[in-house]
Amino acid sequence: MRVSNNLSLLLAAGVTAQTVEPETGKLGNATVVTNNPVGVVYKAVLPAEAWFKPAYPDGGNIEGEVTAVAAEGGTGVVYTYKFSNLPKEGGPFPYHLHVAPVPENGNCTVTLAHLDPFVRGENTTCDSTLPETCQVGDLSGKFGAIVPEEDGTWETTYTDLYSSTLEGIGAFFGNRSIVFHYPNKTRISCANFEKVEDGGVSSSVVTVLPTPTGNGSYTILPTGGVSTSTTGGDGPSTTTSGGAEQPTTSAPISGAGGLRSSAAGALVLGAVVMFML
Repeated sequence: MRVSNNLSLLLAAGVTAQTVEPETGKLGNATVVTNNPVGVVYKAVLPAEAWFKPAYPDGGNIEGEVTAVAAEGGTGVVYTYKFSNLPKEGGPFPYHLHVAPVPENGNCTVTLAHLDPFVRGENTTCDSTLPETCQVGDLSGKFGAIVPEEDGTWETTYTDLYSSTLEGIGAFFGNRSIVFHYPNKTRISCANFEKVEDGGVSSSVVTVLPTPTGNGSYTILPTGGVSTSTTGGDGPSTTTSGGAEQPTTSAPISGAGGLRSSAAGALVLGAVVMFML
């Protein structure tokens, strides 16, 4: 009888273990991005001065850059970090992709929350053994926070399967920022990603995401994108970027064959080319 009872307890425990599921986003688990455009390279270079001045009371900042490029075959993104002059105390240092870009004044506090297109939230710690259940932007949660070497340097390379260099989906980070923190979430420094190589791939849509200064404001969308409300001479307007869909501030750009061979058409094409450069 005692053996039978013990067996029943083990079976019950096994059933319980099988039915417990990891916490994930309201829109499900993050999906592997398999169609990142090969050859497109984004880079984020940290500024000369830290946003959180007490981290560098004598001036200066973390020095270095992040390079991100589609992995071989377009599945995931390879991130490469090369940093020096990291703070001597206070680590390990978390870092994340954030929804909004850094404005011209370098204010890291207005980059909003972590990139989270599947609406997971930040209440549960990321489980690095189940990266699909983490926020897309929680890179340090998935791959480990920064632990500097004794000389203040830190370098690493890894592939995140859930990031995107393909414009128009929630996991796209090319118009967003990366932010470095203390463990208490104080933001030390931040930088915007910028495209440095297009790999011969031309985007068919131009997306303009203003900074949250002046006559504008941001709203985080359920899909992880940003709704930007602005007021101008033509009245209020709203632009959405980075969510499941991507309305833009301008219509899709047609190919050369779609433009009329008139002087006006040539001027439009010239303006578009200059804008994309």
